[in-house]
Amino acid sequence: MAKKRIAITMGDPAGVGPEIIVKAFAQEDIYKICNPIVIGDKAVIKELIKVIGMDFDLDNIEMLNLNEIKNPSKLLKGNPSEESGKACFSYIRKAVELYRLGVVQAIVTCPITKVALKMAGLPWLGHTDMLAELTDTEDYAMAFYSEHLKVILVTIHVPLKEVPYLIKKENVIKSICFAKKACDMLRIENPRIAVCGLNPHAGEEGIIGREEIEEITPAIKETKALGINVSGPYPSDSLFWRAYKGEFDMVVAMYHDQALAPFKLVAFDKGVNFTVGLPFIRTSPDHGTAYDIAWQGKAEPTSLLEAIKLAVRMEV
Repeated sequence: MAKKRIAITMGDPAGVGPEIIVKAFAQEDIYKICNPIVIGDKAVIKELIKVIGMDFDLDNIEMLNLNEIKNPSKLLKGNPSEESGKACFSYIRKAVELYRLGVVQAIVTCPITKVALKMAGLPWLGHTDMLAELTDTEDYAMAFYSEHLKVILVTIHVPLKEVPYLIKKENVIKSICFAKKACDMLRIENPRIAVCGLNPHAGEEGIIGREEIEEITPAIKETKALGINVSGPYPSDSLFWRAYKGEFDMVVAMYHDQALAPFKLVAFDKGVNFTVGLPFIRTSPDHGTAYDIAWQGKAEPTSLLEAIKLAVRMEV
């Protein structure tokens, strides 16, 4: 069977993206499991190798050089900038173009930041909504994978005060269906899907909130009628432990930190972010640009390696 062709975007050049790419290729023979092509700036990678004093032959990486950073020595390393924000978008746009041309079957994205995108005058909050717009994808969801815990979000990057207004039956139904699709992508047969409550104690029969009664439970009933093995809503303070111990295959969480706090506790260095609903497989390390340690030789490539391996295993 032919190895999958995977595009790896460099992410923010001022962040840890260049370093984790170099270290990933230095640590493992990625070519044994896929045919990777790095999309970024060759001069940035050369500068990174020089700055951190790493012995690495750049010829070991097949790279599509976009030459977005004209003078890497003057790049604002460890800081967002208009220049790095524009470069982030350029790498991602090229990766999508390669998918449309049939050159790649999956995209692995190194970290970017909302701040750099905003400084560059770009409208997106991150990879997920950017990729959705670039591919004309209307319905999508953000999910997270680790060996022992897998989660998907109903709401993504919204202020906490706005979350209750977005917990509507139709949104929860959509997320449960995406949870089933995510499990299909992960090749999990007849997955057991659990749904979080929004409120403490899952609302305690309406005493602490009514979203569970009015929106979440009706959504569970409707999706169960479609043949999806789903249950809940459960109090989130105990549900993640139950899922971690193997009782459930996927957890549907109502908001970002409800899911990501427990997820990163158990899989901080190995967690993978992936998008459900795109026409191709897209995975990413589950960490940010880490400006505080960028370009210092301190970044670990483990999450990127896990993202590449997951992209190889997944199916759309």
